[in-house]
Amino acid sequence: MAKVLVTGSDGFIGSHLTQSLLHEGYEVKAFTYYNSFNNWGWLDTFPKDELKEIEVFSGDIRDPNGVREAMKGCDMVFHLAALIAIPFSYHSPDSYVDTNIKGTLNVLQAARDLGTSKIMVTSTSEVYGTAQYVPIDEKHPYQGQSPYSATKIGADRLAESFYRSFNLPVAIVRPFNTFGPRQSARAVIPTIISQLIAGKTEIKLGSLTPTRDFNYVKDTAAGFIAIAKSDKTVGQEINIATQKEISIGDLANMLIEKINPSAKIICEEERLRPEKSEVNRLLGSNAKIKELTDWAPKYTFEQGIDETIAFIRDNISAYKPDIYNV
Repeated sequence: MAKVLVTGSDGFIGSHLTQSLLHEGYEVKAFTYYNSFNNWGWLDTFPKDELKEIEVFSGDIRDPNGVREAMKGCDMVFHLAALIAIPFSYHSPDSYVDTNIKGTLNVLQAARDLGTSKIMVTSTSEVYGTAQYVPIDEKHPYQGQSPYSATKIGADRLAESFYRSFNLPVAIVRPFNTFGPRQSARAVIPTIISQLIAGKTEIKLGSLTPTRDFNYVKDTAAGFIAIAKSDKTVGQEINIATQKEISIGDLANMLIEKINPSAKIICEEERLRPEKSEVNRLLGSNAKIKELTDWAPKYTFEQGIDETIAFIRDNISAYKPDIYNV
């Protein structure tokens, strides 16, 4: 099997993708964010027999030299390393430009020089902004409704330019909202679940009316691999979506009913996005990924939610339900 590099392998989706690739028989090199504690993020929680099969490379996606070194000898690259929290992008946009745009440029430049056979650049449904029509297909206009989404639009367009200018074999992978075990409390589902498991009776949230199309993380990882395997996906941007939506309010009520029916929802001012920045509706089309690959979701939303609740219950000490996790 091919040797692959996963940037952002220490994170939520990246760690699940790393495991899925390993289980599929790929030789996996994991790019983790260098730190003086030598912390490998979620990779540190892997079973020892899995971890010993992974080559770990610690570096910084913003550093072109480290990125190039990591990519040497790799047939394919799954580029997931990014800053993703939207509220944090409001007050630290420079870091998002450096990480999301320059980091992607570093991967593309190295891939061009090294002759990498395929690069999967990770996008986000946030590049579409509030839906102008549904289901949102890959022809939907882009709207930079936050500094985060603007930098991801920039990274996507860089990837497109390298495909068109240099015939670089790039696929732009665009997951809609992913959830599951290992997700941080900056995302809405772990925010709700961790507060409920911690015994809170007032669940603090932002706006309740926006809708989201939620992918279970193992289905998202399977989507990445299906896109990598297909020769038809080069030069394409491809949604990973369930083509189903649920409002944040309905989601919260469903979780309350499952965990603590006596809890109630409180809308907290500091958790609200600026009015013109809020993405009010995301409902993705999955027609293209089904046309180009053999991917289809294997998990129901309920199955994914139950596995996420079980994980957070077992790892509640990793969460800080008393604060607003930006």
